[in-house]
Order: sequence, then C-alpha cells, then structure tokens
Amino acid sequence: MVKQIKFKVDSLRTLTSPYKRTDKDESSLETIYYLLINMKDLPDDIPMDVNPRVPKMGTNVAKRLIKAVVEPETDFYINNRGIIIAAKSLSFNSAESEVTIDIGNQDDENDKFNYGILDGGHTYTAIIQNRDKIPKDIEKFVRMEVITNVVNITRLSDARNTSVQVSDIALFNLEDSFEDVRRAIQEQPYADKIAYKDNENKPISISELLRLMYAFDVEKYPDDNIAPIQSYSGKAQVFKRYRDAFKSVFYKSLTKQLPKLVDLYDLIEREVGDKYVEYKKNLGVSIPRFGAVKGVESVEKGTKTEFLENKTYYSVSSGYIYPIFGAFRSLLKIDEETGKVYWLYDPIEIWGEVGTSIVQNTFETSSNPQLAGKDKQLWLSNYRIVETQSLRKLLKARR
Repeated sequence: MVKQIKFKVDSLRTLTSPYKRTDKDESSLETIYYLLINMKDLPDDIPMDVNPRVPKMGTNVAKRLIKAVVEPETDFYINNRGIIIAAKSLSFNSAESEVTIDIGNQDDENDKFNYGILDGGHTYTAIIQNRDKIPKDIEKFVRMEVITNVVNITRLSDARNTSVQVSDIALFNLEDSFEDVRRAIQEQPYADKIAYKDNENKPISISELLRLMYAFDVEKYPDDNIAPIQSYSGKAQVFKRYRDAFKSVFYKSLTKQLPKLVDLYDLIEREVGDKYVEYKKNLGVSIPRFGAVKGVESVEKGTKTEFLENKTYYSVSSGYIYPIFGAFRSLLKIDEETGKVYWLYDPIEIWGEVGTSIVQNTFETSSNPQLAGKDKQLWLSNYRIVETQSLRKLLKARR
C-alpha cells in the first residue's frame, strides 16, 4: 500500500534542479524541499529502513540530542542538522500550510529501501520519544529536507552517511568477518587493492565485492518474480544482508564464487560497447555511436575496468551494467542437499551467446542509467533472456 504522510509545516522553500532548463528528461531530475516543522506536528510513523543504521538512543551523542529536545532553549532548528527524507513526491496545500509526502509502497522492498528517513534518524527518534517533555510554554522546531525523485539513493546515502556506514564495515572487519572474502580472492590480481578499513588508501571498497554477491543472492532472489536491485541502489542494505548471512553455508559458498563474478562483471564492462555496436548494426545503423549514449563516456586514450584494470575505451555507468550482470543469476543454483551453489552453465559462455540480446534489451528499455539500474522489469526481462538460453541448451543436451 502506498504510504502518504501529511503534516503541517511552519515554512517551506523549494529548490529545483539547475538542469531543468537544459534536460528534457525531467523524470531524472531531483527537487529539494526545505521545511521548518513544529516538533509537535512531526509525524510519528515515518519509516527509517533506508537509513544505514538503526538509531541507538543509549549513546552519549543520543543523550545530548534528547537533552537538546527537552531543554527550554529555542535554537534546536539552528544547531541541529535536521532530518533528511527521500520521497517519491511532495505536494503543498498553502491554504492549510500542510504538506503530503509520498514514500511509496513500504510493502515493496525496492520502495522500502529507497524512501523514508535517509539521515537524521537519531534526531527524529529523540523528538518522537521526548517531545511530550518539552515545556508547555515553548514551541520548538526542527529542519527537514525532503528530496524527491532520487534516482541514485546509493550516492545520496554515501554522501550523507559516509562516516557511519564505513565505520559499520570497519568494525565488522575488526572481527575478521571478511576472512572468507580474503581467502576467496587471495590469488586474484585485485586482492591487495581492496579497502577493508576506514580511510584505507586502496582503490576498491569491500562494499563493491559485496554488491556483486548480492546480485547473485539466489537464496533471497530465487526466480524472476523479484530482482536484487539493491545491489545497484542500496549499498547499506547489501552490507546488512552480508552481515546477517555471511556465516551460512549458502553465503560461504557464494563468497567462493567471487573470482567468477568479478571476471563476468569485468567482461561485461569491457564488451558492452561492442555488443551495443553489434545490435545497432543488426538493425541497419551504419555507424553506431555508443559514446553518445547518456551515461557512457568515450575515452580516446582508453581507461581501465574497475577490478581487473583491463583496457577499455568506454566508461559505462553501473546503472547499465548491473541489470545486465544480474541477469546471469538465473544460472546459479543451490544444491538442496548441501546448501552450496553451483553453475548450471558458465556465465562467461552464456554472455558470449546472448550478450548482444541483453544489451539490446537494456538500451532499448532505458536511455537513463540511473533509472535503468532501478528498473525492476528491465532486471527481470534480462534474467529471462539468460534463463531461456539455458533452457535451450538443456533441451539440446537431452536430444
């Protein structure tokens, strides 16, 4: 059910995208609303699942927040950074000084982890739990920033929650909880390039490997009814899944597949441009221009792929790559007796057979990488292309 939150505001200011004048695709443009709210009018049912960390109200920082809420001073809205919400839309009834915020269907995992309180969860909790203790002759206000049409929640979450999120991973690393990952990639050329700690001067964050595994989490996403979109758009949720499941037989087995997953991702990253040119020529386009596609940068002197540092002449947004990469999840199966994973067919082999079809489906479905990365139907249709090819091979083998 779509959740809409309605409440009164003291004031509201709107900041539209500066690209609105030049970008005809307004569906990819964010709008920022700045609200000032009386604490007594703040709704008590705003979800926080999109937030990287559950508020812990017993810490010294939280206790100081609570004190700031209940004390008779009126400068809370100046001193506190406020609450940040990612929403689908916001409407304002000026006659009633009332806003309505649409935060999507919270029963749908993709909406649940994309809309709600993105930052300021401790502030929100401190207010909701303690506003009845505010002196009755005092009115206190809190700032709220609502950002609608957020097409890349990962980048926004990273920007607003970097210190918190990285610290979670760093603390996890102190317990040697990434040891399975280290062992799985110890012979790979990128083994020494993975950053497991805060501020570690290495080019690849451990979270990038966790995202690859999440895209192939066939225990959580076993078929073509749901898609692991969070591997592209929800880095915090990816870490939470690993933290909760890394000791399971399934995840230990999946972790051992990291070299194969990296090889596949790297191959797609290198060859997606070639597949694009191939499908365009099949349609009769004499000179396809992959570098002119939104989210693709043509690099004349060449650039390198993320993990294996192979040379490529295109820098391609991961919003295109992840729905392609995730399609090969249909080839990964779980052995019912052992709980371990195995490949029905080598994904590298299948990429060679249907890569052009998947690339065509991807770029004909969406010309915006940020929207493509979150497009459930695109993920599922790509999945079905790979699944159909594997079924063809199985039938052929039985003849």
